[in-house]
Amino acid sequence: MTSSDGDLIANELPKHYVPGEVEPRWLERWLDSGSYHSTPDPDKRPFTIVIPPPNVTGILHMGHALNNTLQDILIRHARMRGLEAMWMPGTDHAGIATQNVVERSLADAGLHRDAIGREKFVEKVWAWKEKYGSTIVNQLKRLGCSCDWERERFTMDQGLSRAVREVFVRLYQDGLIYRGRRLINWCVRCHTALADDEIEHVEKHSQLWHIRYPLKKSDKGGQRFLTVATTRPETMLGDTALAVHPDDPRYTELQGATAILPVIGREIPVIADTMVDPTFGSGVVKITPAHDPNDFEAGIRHDLERITVIGPDGTMTEMAGKYAGLDRFRCREKLVEELQDTGLLEKVEDHDNAVGQCYRCDSVIEPYLSEQWFVSMRPLAERAIAATREGALKFVPARWEKVYLAWLENVRDWCISRQIWWGHRIPVWYCAACGEMTVAIDTPTACQKCSSPNLTQDPDVLDTWFSSALWPFSTLGWPESTPELSYYYPTAILVTARDIIYFWVARMVMMGLHFMNEVPFGEVYINGTILDENGARMSKSRENGIDPVVMIQGGTQRRFGKDFNYEVYGADAVRYTLCSLTTDGQDIKLAPTRFDMGRNFINKMWNASRFVMIRISSLSLETGSLERENLSFTNRWILSRLAVVIDESSQQLASYRFHEYVKTLYEFAWGDFCDWYLELVKPELNPDSPDAPVTARVLAWVLDQLLRLLHPVTPFFTEEVWSLLAKAAPRRGLAELENPAPLLIRAAWPLDAEKWRDPKVEDDMSRAMNAIRAIRAIRAKFNLPPKSRLSVTVSTASRDYAESLEHLAGIITALAGLEDMLIGVNTPKPSQAASGVMDGMQVYVPLAALMDVEVEKIRITKDLAKKEDAITALNRKLSNFEFLSKAPQNIQDREIARKDEINRQIQELKELRDSLNN
Repeated sequence: MTSSDGDLIANELPKHYVPGEVEPRWLERWLDSGSYHSTPDPDKRPFTIVIPPPNVTGILHMGHALNNTLQDILIRHARMRGLEAMWMPGTDHAGIATQNVVERSLADAGLHRDAIGREKFVEKVWAWKEKYGSTIVNQLKRLGCSCDWERERFTMDQGLSRAVREVFVRLYQDGLIYRGRRLINWCVRCHTALADDEIEHVEKHSQLWHIRYPLKKSDKGGQRFLTVATTRPETMLGDTALAVHPDDPRYTELQGATAILPVIGREIPVIADTMVDPTFGSGVVKITPAHDPNDFEAGIRHDLERITVIGPDGTMTEMAGKYAGLDRFRCREKLVEELQDTGLLEKVEDHDNAVGQCYRCDSVIEPYLSEQWFVSMRPLAERAIAATREGALKFVPARWEKVYLAWLENVRDWCISRQIWWGHRIPVWYCAACGEMTVAIDTPTACQKCSSPNLTQDPDVLDTWFSSALWPFSTLGWPESTPELSYYYPTAILVTARDIIYFWVARMVMMGLHFMNEVPFGEVYINGTILDENGARMSKSRENGIDPVVMIQGGTQRRFGKDFNYEVYGADAVRYTLCSLTTDGQDIKLAPTRFDMGRNFINKMWNASRFVMIRISSLSLETGSLERENLSFTNRWILSRLAVVIDESSQQLASYRFHEYVKTLYEFAWGDFCDWYLELVKPELNPDSPDAPVTARVLAWVLDQLLRLLHPVTPFFTEEVWSLLAKAAPRRGLAELENPAPLLIRAAWPLDAEKWRDPKVEDDMSRAMNAIRAIRAIRAKFNLPPKSRLSVTVSTASRDYAESLEHLAGIITALAGLEDMLIGVNTPKPSQAASGVMDGMQVYVPLAALMDVEVEKIRITKDLAKKEDAITALNRKLSNFEFLSKAPQNIQDREIARKDEINRQIQELKELRDSLNN
């Protein structure tokens, strides 16, 4: 190219990178070009990921941003490696959550779902989904998620609904789905059953009521009462027994006795059961089979009556006697008052206990006896356990495998029916004429037993997680044998959060093994949880969340009760920062200012790329094949470092070490490439330099490879620079000049560059860099002007080290700003010289010619005196009893840190003083 070409390139390159302009443009280009789309190709190995489908009600939060960034890094890397990469996107219908949202919108209009009926209500939910359901999908696209959006699925679309019915019917036919009257978790607000995993246990301050149960007078033993401790006195109205441990000597004679239920007056037996903990309370427990899961099992063992005293709306039933109709908590208050008045309340103690709450509305869960549908989990769990122990499934980090297996080993049957209207209707019909139950995939027109057309479908819907459990294969066309199913299944890896290991991961494994005879993925990567800057979980109620869309596009967000304005960071800065903080699945403390890290990196790379393209566009690149031995030292060094980085970053991504991947690229891009290489080759890029054509070619190639390596984590920025580099250097390469791919997203991942490795060159350069760093540190420590030319003496521990530095004396002199440099082995320290120690060498800078030494000594002495006085004052403060007893811990910690910093400064001043004295 000519200098005029360089001017043209310079005019096309803005001085500042503007993500708000660049990112939407490339998103549109990728979508329009079909760059995300995959089709089965028998000549290529597939690499499949299924997205954890976000709720259709959802908006993007930082957890989504982290999880989907990591998935996108893996899918882009696989695509560049030449694999047939397919990332299956979609959303979940989120039964209870979505129904709650639409019910609230109806309430705003003065309506209730019962008033409009089921059919009209479901129509309104579908209308809401069509209007608002794409919000989070568009936000994921804006983040840069390269899902195959042409394949987007919804858990209630026609194909997935068919798969759900097929699975239900097959499991029923296999004896793995059954209907039974059992104790389940009931939400009195949502009016539906919930699975055990949908309950959030919250530690709450409560009380423990010690209640006296009178014994029937005719019983032996002489005792008048048995005292029972309970956290739920209102349920005592449904008691059908008291229980003691069979080996508890205190109650041996009372086993088989009869107690009188307070308030109600019902006679109940005293039974013996090993479930009783003799050390808790009095060692006597009440048994309420209809309102406690452990009591329910005890009731089965002892054939006890089940009396329901709390109804589905949370009020007391007729079986509660005079308390019927009261809210359960109001009943508790009134009942405790009566027990106290009648002398049957022995005492009340403060007590903290874990209270089960609905994961959607936070209502206290009520154990409730109800007819529900269940999946028999033990047979399915046994296959999942065996597959994991045989190595078919691997968790990263490995510690989560124990958590997963522990849940499977203790799994209980799964209640899958929900008493709501939005979701997959259970495919069961009941005949009004003969009572026959029909379980079918297709809607029947007549009873299979009596041919009556009077059939009514079961009103319940399936748990949302039932359809989600089929996601890896239902989205690929199952139960049909589609080309996609045979090609893309099983998937490569699942990236998800730890809080849905039970909800989703385990159930997908069980369903995949049962219906596909293969685990749905070979690996599960569990990413960490995003916490706020104080280490608390982010939530709307705390106002401590960070909106990723605001971070990307700029805007206002309310946090901690205040409105904050945030400038545009861009998607790449968000992705880069989140990835850099991801360490082995550990939780991440995040403040908005952390995104400065990503923005600063991208701005640095933009400036470096702009410099490179402007310089090389005005030069003609060398056209012959480049060989290592014919290159300058600087070019051999950067190519060797690039080869190491290609190898390391490839291994890091292959083993999901995302933080190390970003760190490796940061150190190479910011350090080796920008801070060192670009400074070193500036003279070689002079048009008059004979090295210019070769160096320009190497420079173009290194930038080319660096963009490829960075693309998975910063796709927008790298694609923009790639398109501009195509104008500055249309043909690139080392062995020969080639035309690169028009779009970076479809370019090849850098190949093994081992032939360019040169450990000796890297070692020599590392020694030169250490010398330069030591000289720069001395310059900064003594405030020596940057333009002052220094005379330096370098003393090495070996002749080999000295020869390396002598070989690179020109580089050291140029970058350290030296007048001259003396290099020797075990060279003595000059008089009044500052010193710096680096691995294998000592660097001395004589100071007498650079400053008035005596004046500097006086300054240092005065500074030392001030700082030592400050330490004396701090020691006095930190030993003061009043300060230690009254000051908050964070204030005390701040003062201790201040003392440590001043001590460090004192040590540094003493070293400076010693340098001037010797």
